[in-house]
Amino acid sequence: MTAGVAEPTATVDAGAAGALRRWVAPSVPLARLAVLRTLVHLFVVLDVLRFSNGALAHGDTPEQLYRPLTVRTLLHLPPPSHGYVRVLLAVIVVSALVAATGRLPRLAGWVCAVGMLDWLSNNFSYGKVDHDHVALLVALFVLPTAGRAGFRDRTPSEAAGWALRCIQVAAVATYLLSAVAKVRFGGWGWASSAIFTWAFVRRGTWLADQLLRVPPAVVASQWALIVVETLTPLLLWLRRLPLYAFVALLCGFHLTTYLLLRIHFLPLVVCLAAFLPLERLVPARRAQAEAAASQASASR
Repeated sequence: MTAGVAEPTATVDAGAAGALRRWVAPSVPLARLAVLRTLVHLFVVLDVLRFSNGALAHGDTPEQLYRPLTVRTLLHLPPPSHGYVRVLLAVIVVSALVAATGRLPRLAGWVCAVGMLDWLSNNFSYGKVDHDHVALLVALFVLPTAGRAGFRDRTPSEAAGWALRCIQVAAVATYLLSAVAKVRFGGWGWASSAIFTWAFVRRGTWLADQLLRVPPAVVASQWALIVVETLTPLLLWLRRLPLYAFVALLCGFHLTTYLLLRIHFLPLVVCLAAFLPLERLVPARRAQAEAAASQASASR
């Protein structure tokens, strides 16, 4: 009797473990990871050369202004000097370009990841920490774990799925924790406050000035932001059109933010691509396409 009772329990446990494994490391085409890897590393080059808010100048900034983040203290990273920052920039750009080609995916990928951790933690040690880079850093550290991946390779891979899932979770956590921070530091009245009005007056564009003429719309947009950020965990379970629509909504929000305030969240937007079937951007190898067509015909 005992064995007869234990068997269904073991089956249920195995089924639950299998479902958890499929969620944590779904099997996805290697081509999806290959396209995202190129996109992420090309953006890194753009980020360090264009969007890093004077990080290069920190090598010539008075050391009294340097307040190292905890990660720099734990890793014993030194205050940046003139030469240090410029060598680090060269290392990041070269490793990112190599990783973007798919060559030396682990070596180049992790060199770029460590370099960006150094670069960003240095940058943030002189001012505010930009939360939009969290998912990008996670992406740089997990993408190399999947190894080689070709743009036309439709081979299913759990390693690629695990890397993409990590990026997805990091992106969702960025949105969700942003909503939590608003309530934690601004109180439950944040959504009904004048925070957007203050931002529009301080640095708004012409479009923001027009929106200020409709105060209820400004408050409604604050409530909409809180609701959308709170609902972002749904991204981890939605599929196909509902998922793509939610990603499009978030991209639309970031575009609107830029049009209103000239503030971009491009590092986070790039990581939203982890939710998309990027392999469709590149035609599959002929043999793989024929095999898929044969399987589809046989299943009819």
